[in-house]
Amino acid sequence: MQQSKLHLDRADLQLLLGIREHGSLAGAAAAANVVPSVITKRLAALEARLGLKLFQRTTRRVVPTAEGETLCARAVGLLAGFQAMEAELQERHREPVGRIRLAATFGFGRLWLGPVLAQFQARHPQLEVQLQLTEQMPDLALEGFDGAVWLWAVRGPRASEWTGRRLARNQRVLAASPDYLRRRGMPASPEDLAAHECLVVRENEAFDIWRLQKERDRSEVRVRVGGPLSSNSGELVRDWCLAGRGIMLRSLWDIAGALATGELVRVLPGYAMVDADIHWVAPHTASTPRRIRLLVDYLAERFRGEPWKLTATAARRG
Repeated sequence: MQQSKLHLDRADLQLLLGIREHGSLAGAAAAANVVPSVITKRLAALEARLGLKLFQRTTRRVVPTAEGETLCARAVGLLAGFQAMEAELQERHREPVGRIRLAATFGFGRLWLGPVLAQFQARHPQLEVQLQLTEQMPDLALEGFDGAVWLWAVRGPRASEWTGRRLARNQRVLAASPDYLRRRGMPASPEDLAAHECLVVRENEAFDIWRLQKERDRSEVRVRVGGPLSSNSGELVRDWCLAGRGIMLRSLWDIAGALATGELVRVLPGYAMVDADIHWVAPHTASTPRRIRLLVDYLAERFRGEPWKLTATAARRG
């Protein structure tokens, strides 16, 4: 004779937890809005089907047996899984609502991120998007930010506190104005930069060391540079470069427009500094709201094509 397969459904699990929680069949019946005989019959049928005694009945209380306690413990996790799955499925069919609070640097935030966020919000009109532009990464968790779009990846001792995703590749390139190059000539090699007026952004201790990677074989060259003008403001350095005051190292996303119009010329186009990829950075959480997942996927899709690089390439060919 073939043995029938045991079967437990969601209602069985809820029955077990209801009886354990209320400590009586009458209490479980009242909570389920049924008469006690219904709970008695359902429990008896379940115990007969499993071939196990799940509860000990006394005059005062109904308590789980060892087998019943084991089954109840598993039931808690299974029912939580059901609820999480249902919530996720319902969320997929709902228009996302709520607020998204972000941080980004001034330059990239204004030039590239701002327009993309406006398009994302138009696609999801029930969302409110707040973007704070800053040159210093805030304490995202402490200050209530959902995340930041930044020019560095999550690494080092704080990696366990943060989550990150690369949105797009980017590189810093050498550029100068046509006027400067007419006066001083085009450098033929990275070593020639030492004899040029280089515009330096004083953003770290090694600001006067440019680590250039050769695109052909990925070899690295380190050059010490200097000049009469330097600043902690990248935008100001860019303005000096446009005015013909020297050679700068600047993110391609920032100067793609000037390269396209001919206001700037790529210097040593076979070299670049490849430490400026665009990343999503956020505090680590147990679960990420759907509105944030949608945003990060949208940003990755919009920036994946590196629109600044394509613009600069077209300008170089033109």
